[in-house]
Amino acid sequence: MIGCAILGSGNIGTDLMIKICETSKVLDLKLVVGIEEASEGLAMARERGVQTTHEGIDGARASKVWPDVQIVFDATSAGAHARHNEVCMADGKQMVDLTPAAIGPYCVPVVNFDEHLAEANVNMVTCGGQATIPMVHAVRRIAERVPYAEIVASVSSRSAGPGTRANIDEFTVTTARGIEVVGGAEKGKAIIVLNPAEPPMIMRDTVYTLSIGAEPEAIEQSVEDMVREVQAYVPGYQLKQKVQFERFGSNAKLRIPGLGEFEGIKSTIFLEVAGAGHYLPTYAGNLDIMTSAALATAQRIAEHKFGAAA
Repeated sequence: MIGCAILGSGNIGTDLMIKICETSKVLDLKLVVGIEEASEGLAMARERGVQTTHEGIDGARASKVWPDVQIVFDATSAGAHARHNEVCMADGKQMVDLTPAAIGPYCVPVVNFDEHLAEANVNMVTCGGQATIPMVHAVRRIAERVPYAEIVASVSSRSAGPGTRANIDEFTVTTARGIEVVGGAEKGKAIIVLNPAEPPMIMRDTVYTLSIGAEPEAIEQSVEDMVREVQAYVPGYQLKQKVQFERFGSNAKLRIPGLGEFEGIKSTIFLEVAGAGHYLPTYAGNLDIMTSAALATAQRIAEHKFGAAA
Protein backbone atom coordinates (compact mmCIF):
# COMPACT_ATOMS: atom_id res chain seq x y z
CA MET A 1 0.00 0.00 0.00
CA ILE A 2 1.23 3.48 -0.90
CA GLY A 3 0.82 6.22 1.69
CA CYS A 4 -1.10 9.32 0.65
CA ALA A 5 -2.39 12.59 2.09
CA ILE A 6 -5.21 14.96 1.19
CA LEU A 7 -4.80 18.73 1.41
CA GLY A 8 -8.27 20.20 1.89
CA SER A 9 -11.08 18.96 4.12
CA GLY A 10 -14.00 20.47 2.19
CA ASN A 11 -16.50 18.67 -0.04
CA ILE A 12 -13.98 17.40 -2.58
CA GLY A 13 -11.37 16.39 -0.03
CA THR A 14 -13.92 14.58 2.11
CA ASP A 15 -15.44 12.68 -0.79
CA LEU A 16 -11.95 11.68 -1.94
CA MET A 17 -11.13 10.51 1.58
CA ILE A 18 -14.12 8.18 1.65
CA LYS A 19 -13.35 6.85 -1.85
CA ILE A 20 -9.79 6.01 -0.81
CA CYS A 21 -10.78 4.45 2.51
CA GLU A 22 -13.66 2.39 1.12
CA THR A 23 -12.57 1.46 -2.40
CA SER A 24 -8.81 1.67 -2.94
CA LYS A 25 -6.67 -1.46 -2.80
CA VAL A 26 -3.36 0.34 -3.40
CA LEU A 27 -3.61 3.63 -1.44
CA ASP A 28 -3.34 3.99 2.33
CA LEU A 29 -4.63 7.35 3.55
CA LYS A 30 -2.24 8.60 6.21
CA LEU A 31 -3.25 12.25 6.66
CA VAL A 32 -6.03 14.76 5.97
CA VAL A 33 -5.06 18.42 6.15
CA GLY A 34 -7.37 21.39 6.69
CA ILE A 35 -7.41 24.90 8.09
CA GLU A 36 -10.66 24.75 10.07
CA GLU A 37 -10.29 22.74 13.26
CA ALA A 38 -14.02 22.07 13.53
CA SER A 39 -14.56 21.06 9.90
CA GLU A 40 -16.76 18.05 9.21
CA GLY A 41 -14.12 16.57 6.92
CA LEU A 42 -11.45 16.49 9.62
CA ALA A 43 -13.94 15.02 12.11
CA MET A 44 -14.87 12.26 9.67
CA ALA A 45 -11.20 11.52 9.04
CA ARG A 46 -10.53 11.14 12.76
CA GLU A 47 -13.52 8.80 13.07
CA ARG A 48 -11.82 6.59 10.48
CA GLY A 49 -8.56 6.58 12.37
CA VAL A 50 -6.79 8.88 9.90
CA GLN A 51 -4.34 11.46 11.26
CA THR A 52 -5.42 15.09 10.80
CA THR A 53 -4.11 18.61 11.18
CA HIS A 54 -5.90 21.95 10.94
CA GLU A 55 -2.63 23.86 10.49
CA GLY A 56 -2.37 23.55 6.72
CA ILE A 57 0.73 22.44 4.86
CA ASP A 58 3.01 23.44 7.75
CA GLY A 59 1.04 21.18 10.06
CA ALA A 60 1.33 18.40 7.49
CA ARG A 61 5.10 18.71 7.43
CA ALA A 62 5.22 18.58 11.21
CA SER A 63 3.06 15.45 11.38
CA LYS A 64 4.77 12.22 12.35
CA VAL A 65 3.15 10.45 9.37
CA TRP A 66 4.41 12.91 6.71
CA PRO A 67 7.52 10.79 5.96
CA ASP A 68 5.20 7.86 5.14
CA VAL A 69 3.30 9.90 2.53
CA GLN A 70 4.32 9.40 -1.10
CA ILE A 71 1.32 10.83 -2.97
CA VAL A 72 -0.37 14.13 -2.03
CA PHE A 73 -3.77 15.18 -3.37
CA ASP A 74 -4.40 18.94 -3.38
CA ALA A 75 -8.13 19.69 -3.04
CA THR A 76 -7.78 23.30 -1.89
CA SER A 77 -7.58 26.24 -4.32
CA ALA A 78 -5.52 27.38 -7.27
CA GLY A 79 -4.02 30.17 -5.19
CA ALA A 80 -2.90 27.83 -2.40
CA HIS A 81 -1.50 25.19 -4.71
CA ALA A 82 1.65 27.11 -5.62
CA ARG A 83 2.83 27.03 -2.00
CA HIS A 84 1.75 23.41 -1.55
CA ASN A 85 3.64 22.42 -4.68
CA GLU A 86 6.84 24.08 -3.45
CA VAL A 87 6.69 22.17 -0.19
CA CYS A 88 5.84 18.83 -1.76
CA MET A 89 8.51 19.10 -4.43
CA ALA A 90 11.09 19.93 -1.76
CA ASP A 91 9.99 16.88 0.24
CA GLY A 92 9.93 14.55 -2.76
CA LYS A 93 6.16 13.96 -2.84
CA GLN A 94 4.11 13.07 -5.91
CA MET A 95 1.26 15.57 -6.40
CA VAL A 96 -2.18 15.01 -7.86
CA ASP A 97 -3.68 18.49 -8.23
CA LEU A 98 -7.46 18.86 -8.16
CA THR A 99 -7.30 22.67 -8.37
CA PRO A 100 -7.21 24.66 -11.63
CA ALA A 101 -3.67 25.86 -10.88
CA ALA A 102 -2.22 23.76 -13.71
CA ILE A 103 1.38 23.86 -12.51
CA GLY A 104 1.78 20.30 -13.74
CA PRO A 105 0.53 18.95 -17.09
CA TYR A 106 -3.17 18.33 -17.62
CA CYS A 107 -4.17 14.73 -17.04
CA VAL A 108 -7.41 13.09 -18.18
CA PRO A 109 -7.00 9.38 -17.33
CA VAL A 110 -8.66 7.90 -20.42
CA VAL A 111 -6.87 10.25 -22.80
CA ASN A 112 -3.27 10.92 -21.79
CA PHE A 113 -2.31 9.32 -18.49
CA ASP A 114 0.53 7.28 -20.00
CA GLU A 115 2.23 10.46 -21.23
CA HIS A 116 2.74 11.72 -17.67
CA LEU A 117 3.99 8.72 -15.72
CA ALA A 118 7.24 10.48 -14.85
CA GLU A 119 5.71 13.82 -13.84
CA ALA A 120 5.99 14.88 -10.18
CA ASN A 121 2.81 16.97 -10.41
CA VAL A 122 -0.22 16.15 -12.56
CA ASN A 123 -3.23 18.44 -12.86
CA MET A 124 -6.78 17.11 -13.11
CA VAL A 125 -7.91 20.13 -15.17
CA THR A 126 -11.46 20.86 -13.88
CA CYS A 127 -14.72 18.99 -13.41
CA GLY A 128 -15.93 20.30 -16.75
CA GLY A 129 -12.67 19.28 -18.33
CA GLN A 130 -12.79 15.73 -16.96
CA ALA A 131 -16.35 15.37 -18.28
CA THR A 132 -15.93 16.91 -21.71
CA ILE A 133 -12.32 16.56 -22.85
CA PRO A 134 -12.79 12.80 -23.46
CA MET A 135 -15.59 13.68 -25.89
CA VAL A 136 -13.49 16.23 -27.77
CA HIS A 137 -10.70 13.66 -27.96
CA ALA A 138 -13.16 11.02 -29.18
CA VAL A 139 -13.91 13.23 -32.18
CA ARG A 140 -10.31 14.31 -32.74
CA ARG A 141 -8.85 10.79 -32.71
CA ILE A 142 -10.73 9.89 -35.89
CA ALA A 143 -10.89 13.32 -37.59
CA GLU A 144 -8.22 15.11 -39.60
CA ARG A 145 -8.85 18.32 -37.67
CA VAL A 146 -11.06 19.78 -34.97
CA PRO A 147 -10.79 23.52 -35.60
CA TYR A 148 -13.13 24.41 -32.73
CA ALA A 149 -14.69 22.86 -29.62
CA GLU A 150 -16.92 24.50 -27.04
CA ILE A 151 -18.31 23.07 -23.83
CA VAL A 152 -21.04 24.23 -21.47
CA ALA A 153 -20.97 22.69 -17.99
CA SER A 154 -24.16 23.14 -15.97
CA VAL A 155 -24.01 22.22 -12.29
CA SER A 156 -26.22 22.67 -9.27
CA SER A 157 -25.51 25.77 -7.21
CA ARG A 158 -25.58 23.51 -4.16
CA SER A 159 -22.61 21.55 -5.47
CA ALA A 160 -20.51 24.67 -5.97
CA GLY A 161 -18.86 25.44 -2.65
CA PRO A 162 -16.55 28.33 -1.74
CA GLY A 163 -13.54 26.71 -3.40
CA THR A 164 -15.38 26.15 -6.68
CA ARG A 165 -16.76 29.69 -6.70
CA ALA A 166 -13.34 31.17 -5.94
CA ASN A 167 -11.93 29.33 -8.95
CA ILE A 168 -14.53 30.27 -11.59
CA ASP A 169 -12.12 32.36 -13.68
CA GLU A 170 -9.47 29.67 -13.50
CA PHE A 171 -12.12 27.09 -14.46
CA THR A 172 -12.92 28.74 -17.77
CA VAL A 173 -9.30 29.39 -18.72
CA THR A 174 -8.00 25.98 -17.61
CA THR A 175 -10.85 24.01 -19.20
CA ALA A 176 -10.54 25.85 -22.51
CA ARG A 177 -6.81 25.21 -22.55
CA GLY A 178 -7.36 21.54 -21.68
CA ILE A 179 -9.77 21.19 -24.59
CA GLU A 180 -6.92 22.26 -26.84
CA VAL A 181 -3.89 20.60 -25.22
CA VAL A 182 -5.51 17.28 -24.28
CA GLY A 183 -8.67 17.16 -26.35
CA GLY A 184 -6.90 18.14 -29.56
CA ALA A 185 -9.08 21.06 -30.67
CA GLU A 186 -7.30 23.94 -32.34
CA LYS A 187 -9.43 26.44 -30.39
CA GLY A 188 -11.41 25.72 -27.23
CA LYS A 189 -13.98 27.60 -25.22
CA ALA A 190 -15.56 26.76 -21.86
CA ILE A 191 -18.64 28.10 -20.10
CA ILE A 192 -19.91 27.16 -16.64
CA VAL A 193 -23.47 27.65 -15.42
CA LEU A 194 -24.40 27.42 -11.71
CA ASN A 195 -28.06 26.46 -11.73
CA PRO A 196 -30.11 27.28 -8.58
CA ALA A 197 -32.98 24.94 -9.51
CA GLU A 198 -34.70 22.96 -6.75
CA PRO A 199 -34.55 20.05 -6.49
CA PRO A 200 -30.88 20.29 -7.47
CA MET A 201 -30.04 19.25 -11.02
CA ILE A 202 -27.54 16.53 -11.89
CA MET A 203 -24.47 17.79 -13.73
CA ARG A 204 -25.15 18.25 -17.44
CA ASP A 205 -22.54 18.97 -20.10
CA THR A 206 -22.98 19.95 -23.72
CA VAL A 207 -20.03 19.53 -26.07
CA TYR A 208 -19.92 21.14 -29.50
CA THR A 209 -17.18 20.21 -31.96
CA LEU A 210 -16.46 21.27 -35.51
CA SER A 211 -14.52 18.52 -37.25
CA ILE A 212 -13.06 17.89 -40.67
CA GLY A 213 -12.37 14.50 -42.20
CA ALA A 214 -14.69 12.12 -40.32
CA GLU A 215 -18.21 10.96 -41.02
CA PRO A 216 -21.05 11.05 -38.46
CA GLU A 217 -21.24 7.26 -38.07
CA ALA A 218 -17.57 7.06 -37.14
CA ILE A 219 -17.85 10.00 -34.75
CA GLU A 220 -20.85 8.46 -33.02
CA GLN A 221 -19.06 5.13 -32.57
CA SER A 222 -15.93 6.82 -31.20
CA VAL A 223 -18.01 8.85 -28.73
CA GLU A 224 -19.90 5.77 -27.51
CA ASP A 225 -16.64 3.86 -27.07
CA MET A 226 -15.16 6.72 -25.05
CA VAL A 227 -18.22 6.90 -22.81
CA ARG A 228 -17.68 3.28 -21.85
CA GLU A 229 -14.02 3.98 -21.08
CA VAL A 230 -14.93 6.83 -18.71
CA GLN A 231 -17.62 4.70 -17.07
CA ALA A 232 -14.88 2.34 -15.86
CA TYR A 233 -14.13 4.86 -13.08
CA VAL A 234 -17.21 7.14 -13.23
CA PRO A 235 -20.23 4.80 -13.48
CA GLY A 236 -22.69 7.71 -13.52
CA TYR A 237 -21.26 9.13 -16.75
CA GLN A 238 -23.64 8.73 -19.69
CA LEU A 239 -24.96 10.13 -22.94
CA LYS A 240 -28.39 11.71 -22.51
CA GLN A 241 -29.32 11.14 -26.15
CA LYS A 242 -27.75 10.26 -29.47
CA VAL A 243 -25.08 12.56 -30.86
CA GLN A 244 -26.58 15.28 -33.07
CA PHE A 245 -24.93 16.25 -36.36
CA GLU A 246 -25.10 19.17 -38.76
CA ARG A 247 -23.07 19.39 -41.97
CA PHE A 248 -21.75 22.71 -43.27
CA GLY A 249 -20.62 22.89 -46.91
CA SER A 250 -19.20 25.56 -49.20
CA ASN A 251 -22.69 26.89 -49.93
CA ALA A 252 -23.51 27.38 -46.20
CA LYS A 253 -20.37 27.69 -44.10
CA LEU A 254 -20.35 27.81 -40.32
CA ARG A 255 -19.31 31.22 -39.04
CA ILE A 256 -17.59 31.30 -35.64
CA PRO A 257 -17.17 34.85 -34.30
CA GLY A 258 -13.53 35.80 -34.10
CA LEU A 259 -12.38 32.72 -36.00
CA GLY A 260 -14.00 32.94 -39.43
CA GLU A 261 -15.91 30.55 -41.67
CA PHE A 262 -15.55 26.77 -41.76
CA GLU A 263 -16.77 23.74 -43.64
CA GLY A 264 -17.21 20.47 -41.78
CA ILE A 265 -19.41 18.56 -39.37
CA LYS A 266 -20.77 20.06 -36.19
CA SER A 267 -21.32 17.40 -33.52
CA THR A 268 -23.39 18.10 -30.42
CA ILE A 269 -22.90 15.72 -27.50
CA PHE A 270 -25.18 15.77 -24.45
CA LEU A 271 -23.84 14.28 -21.22
CA GLU A 272 -25.07 13.66 -17.70
CA VAL A 273 -22.76 12.93 -14.78
CA ALA A 274 -24.29 11.48 -11.62
CA GLY A 275 -22.16 11.03 -8.52
CA ALA A 276 -21.56 7.74 -6.76
CA GLY A 277 -22.93 9.09 -3.46
CA HIS A 278 -19.91 8.23 -1.30
CA TYR A 279 -20.15 11.54 0.60
CA LEU A 280 -21.61 14.05 -1.81
CA PRO A 281 -25.21 13.79 -3.06
CA THR A 282 -25.61 12.05 -6.41
CA TYR A 283 -26.49 15.32 -8.15
CA ALA A 284 -22.96 16.60 -7.45
CA GLY A 285 -21.47 14.73 -10.38
CA ASN A 286 -19.21 17.71 -11.07
CA LEU A 287 -17.35 17.05 -7.83
CA ASP A 288 -17.54 13.27 -8.05
CA ILE A 289 -15.92 13.13 -11.48
CA MET A 290 -12.95 15.10 -10.13
CA THR A 291 -12.41 12.83 -7.15
CA SER A 292 -12.96 9.70 -9.27
CA ALA A 293 -10.47 10.87 -11.91
CA ALA A 294 -7.93 11.85 -9.25
CA LEU A 295 -8.27 8.48 -7.54
CA ALA A 296 -7.91 6.59 -10.82
CA THR A 297 -4.81 8.64 -11.66
CA ALA A 298 -3.19 8.19 -8.25
CA GLN A 299 -3.80 4.45 -8.27
CA ARG A 300 -2.11 4.10 -11.65
CA ILE A 301 0.80 6.24 -10.42
CA ALA A 302 1.07 4.01 -7.34
CA GLU A 303 1.25 0.95 -9.56
CA HIS A 304 3.58 2.31 -12.25
CA LYS A 305 5.82 4.64 -10.25
CA PHE A 306 5.88 3.06 -6.81
CA GLY A 307 5.32 -0.59 -7.71
CA ALA A 308 2.06 -1.09 -5.81
CA ALA A 309 0.15 -4.27 -6.60
CA ALA A 310 -3.33 -3.69 -8.00
